Amino acid sequence: MTDKNTTQSLHLSDLCRDKPERPGWSLTFGAACADAAAVCLDDQEHRKQVSLQIDGQHTLEVQLHWNAIDDTIRRFNADQEVATEYGAYGIAALVMPYLTNLTIIERSVKGKGFGFDFWLGSIEDVGTLFQRKARLEVSGIRQGSRAMIQSRVNTKLRQISPSDAIAPGYVSVIEFSTPTVHIVEKCRT
Repeated sequence: MTDKNTTQSLHLSDLCRDKPERPGWSLTFGAACADAAAVCLDDQEHRKQVSLQIDGQHTLEVQLHWNAIDDTIRRFNADQEVATEYGAYGIAALVMPYLTNLTIIERSVKGKGFGFDFWLGSIEDVGTLFQRKARLEVSGIRQGSRAMIQSRVNTKLRQISPSDAIAPGYVSVIEFSTPTVHIVEKCRT
């Protein structure tokens, strides 16, 4: 885990590169998530770099960088709901290993009653990396108040409740206008 007392710099382009902290992450999907996050940030008038506020379980700030977007990327991400969802996935994939030493290793199967998006594995112990150590539910908001963010966190915590006995869970809500990442952990019941 990185020293959180120094300002860390994260780059969205890392989502489409082989990185030790994301061994189970699809680089193709990562490129789509990086583009979507860049569009969401650009739409909020952030240009290629911003201070990303992280609160909830951890309180700190990181510098988030991305490549300039063009009309093709903007048109491909014209559906704001999908772009916000994928952009939030990308930022969560960057932030989670940095904060928790857990990384996305597998997409959760919809319709199984789990209520979350991804399985997380430990990057500290390569031997147990793919053993589904925790759950992650991600949500994105283009522009919203602290009250709206907290309401979404509470909704997502209830949503993952049916699978609480399986493993600890995390909820990550990304708000793009500030921008803020709110992360909370829900322990196994």
